[in-house]
Order: sequence, then structure tokens, then C-alpha cells
Amino acid sequence: MSLEKIIEDDKLEIISLSSWKVLQVRTATIIKDDGVELSRAFERRVIVPTDDWSSESDEIKSICDLIMTSDRIAAYKADLPDDPDPTS
Repeated sequence: MSLEKIIEDDKLEIISLSSWKVLQVRTATIIKDDGVELSRAFERRVIVPTDDWSSESDEIKSICDLIMTSDRIAAYKADLPDDPDPTS
């Protein structure tokens, strides 16, 4: 019996919102036993223009560098509410 855990970003989607874009990343965690898949679980996260993507994979960094232009970052910031606390 040889268990193996594989973590991979298996789905990358560029989503257009207003005049800016975000990158949605789906990460799969796969458990295999002697090469036979036993389970697969997913997590999702969204990278917005003001996030720091420097610690992401080279593929994700390249996509973010391409879609997160200075104009789109400015548009995203302009769309943010002045008061980030909706309870006040």
C-alpha cells in the first residue's frame, strides 16, 4: 500500500467584473493508493487586483501579471466602498 497526496491547481478562470478582472483558482487535493484514486476534494479562492500573488505558482503569476494591469487595479480600487465595514 502506497498512499500519495497530490495537490494541484486544476481549474483557472478569468472572471470579468465591471472594468476589472479576477482570477478564480480551483485547487484539487487527490489521494491515491498504488496509483488508484481514492478521493478528490476541491477548494476555491479568488485573486483580486489588490492581492499579492508573488507566492503563487509561475502559471498563476503569469496570468495575474497579464490581467491585473494598473488600469484594472485602479478601477477595482475605485469600485471598493469607502467604508469597508458594512455594519457601521
